[in-house]
Amino acid sequence: MRLHRNLVFAVIDGLHLIFNENKYADKVVEQLLKRDKRWGARDRGFVAETTYDIVRWKRLYAEIAEVKEPFTRDNLWRIFAVWATLKGIKLPDWKQLEGTPSRKIKGRFDELSRVRKYRESVPDWLDAIGEKELGEELWTKELHALNEQASVILRVNTLKTNKRTLQDLLMEEGIDTLSIEGYPDAIQLKERGNIFRTEAFKNGFFEVQDASSQLVAEYLDVQPGMRVADACAGAGGKSLHLAAKMENKGQIIALDIYGNKLKELKRRARRNDVHNIETREIDSTKVIKKLHNTMDRVLIDAPCSGLGVLRRNPDAKWKLQPEFIDKIKTTQQEILNDYSKMVKSGGKLVYATCSVLPSENQDQVTAFLKSENGKEFELIKDKKVLASNAGFDGFYMALLQKK
Repeated sequence: MRLHRNLVFAVIDGLHLIFNENKYADKVVEQLLKRDKRWGARDRGFVAETTYDIVRWKRLYAEIAEVKEPFTRDNLWRIFAVWATLKGIKLPDWKQLEGTPSRKIKGRFDELSRVRKYRESVPDWLDAIGEKELGEELWTKELHALNEQASVILRVNTLKTNKRTLQDLLMEEGIDTLSIEGYPDAIQLKERGNIFRTEAFKNGFFEVQDASSQLVAEYLDVQPGMRVADACAGAGGKSLHLAAKMENKGQIIALDIYGNKLKELKRRARRNDVHNIETREIDSTKVIKKLHNTMDRVLIDAPCSGLGVLRRNPDAKWKLQPEFIDKIKTTQQEILNDYSKMVKSGGKLVYATCSVLPSENQDQVTAFLKSENGKEFELIKDKKVLASNAGFDGFYMALLQKK
């Protein structure tokens, strides 16, 4: 591989924004890719994948480069030189890369790779909490899996097409896919590509949604004509899936504390030809109280640490703090207690997170079932999805029924 100056400078600029200005990696990469209209798919791929790769391995590369945050521009070049050396890329004779100690870099990599927190590039506190909750052997396997690049998974919008037809349409646009056994609405891209430019996407034939996330709507056991609440809907990936499962019949009330996310859901619903979703911003306690004992199904896709989706959000491990995890667990219990009151007698509730920590998952369900409100519910089943087993995002979901 030959390094091109304008592409590498874009990566360095992106790393500065992510590491030093605390910007979100996905937003930064999105902006970088608009920098030069002359860039082709390979150029754009280099900028995106190199940026994400260095973000993912920040701690390991910084240790090898012997630099500490906040990173100066020279520091960022040293980190880039480590990345290139370990990838076996010949370094050009640019002044920013002069004096790169290639042999020392490889020796330091071998040395640090013996220690998990360096090898898998995570903060000390996160490595400790993962081992404490999952055990050393399982955490080691899971952490390794969470550092692998995520596949691009699509969910077929069954309101407008079917899996076979979508695969044929994408093939006509030069995108090869494969079906995934055990995931009825999922297809996987064989190679990464910009699927948002396809006619199939513009026509609302699919959404990008990880295979593990697609299990949640299935778990809620919805039927056409039901009244369903998606209590933490966000931009509505699972609301749209529920609408398809319900064949556009019945009512889905998509709730969230962030009105801007619900606006995005409305836009996506129009493209998907979804007509049975009503959005409501939770701007007071009255919004939930009005729905007490009225819903056949309630989905609580709770805010969480997001440790199960580190493959697609590698910068999250640098933004997360131990205090946040303590705080979010309190929030999860409050949400479970408050929002479960929407379930009517005999109705069902799914509590889900994209975390792999038992303290955010089964421990929360156990605590809820022991609470005053939780005594009205019983656990039907739960499912723990680990990236190291499934090959997809880490997830948890529990199905409860109101007696």
